[in-house]
Amino acid sequence: MRHQICILLLCLCTLPAQASNELDAATAAQVLDAALQHAHAEQAPGAAIAVVDAGGHLLALTRLDGTFPAASAIAEGKARTAALFRKPTRLFEEIVNGGRTSMTALPAVTPFTPLKGGVPLVVAEQVVGAIGVSGAASADQDDAIAQAAADAVAHAALPASAAVTEFEADEVRRAFASNGSLFSDRRFKVNASRRDGPGEAEVHHVDTDIFYVQSGSARIVTGGRVIEPRTVAPGEIRGRALEGGEDHRLSAGDVIIVPRGVPHWFADVEAPFVYFVVKSSR
Repeated sequence: MRHQICILLLCLCTLPAQASNELDAATAAQVLDAALQHAHAEQAPGAAIAVVDAGGHLLALTRLDGTFPAASAIAEGKARTAALFRKPTRLFEEIVNGGRTSMTALPAVTPFTPLKGGVPLVVAEQVVGAIGVSGAASADQDDAIAQAAADAVAHAALPASAAVTEFEADEVRRAFASNGSLFSDRRFKVNASRRDGPGEAEVHHVDTDIFYVQSGSARIVTGGRVIEPRTVAPGEIRGRALEGGEDHRLSAGDVIIVPRGVPHWFADVEAPFVYFVVKSSR
């Protein structure tokens, strides 16, 4: 059991990390992808998504079908404002709505779009760019999509721990008994998990889940559409079930990897279903 945990952690430590704090076109495309996954999971009716570098220069832009045409320019304005001011644009909307209307004169001297939906992208405590979203169901949904993508970038850039960690068999057994966490770092988590029945549908926009089954069996559905989705934390979606998707039957010894952004749902469980789950944010 201890040996199996070490193998999983070793695999995680070999995954590549972003090498520099400069936002390049490839990373900008990954930011767009994270935002799009969140928009689809939240069933956004539309969205224009813009990614800029630290100087506010456009690196990537996309627009979902059906989004109103002006949303692209608005999204770019939100992203540029967040990058140049190094703050989320929701703060400026709150300030203006709070009565400081003199800030609306700023566009005469510098780009300024004081609307929710612009969030800086932070790597190693430095702003490397920003993302802006416009045209979703509401200003709050614009902001949630942008924040989810920014959180994904921040988690992916965190340094890995160099410490070697070992768990004795008794400690592992106690963790399974309490359905608890064995290890939690800024880069990954190892949970000793147990299910006695089906759960909710889940989407993690930051973490990839790696499941290793110890005992029992379950049917897990991956992909499809989340029914009655709700945001429970930044980048974390839950729902009643999944519509569509692919069935997988898991039993002792099986391993399944669910990449970040992919909906998944333990639909049927033959208890007790006991498994390790490694959550990687790399």
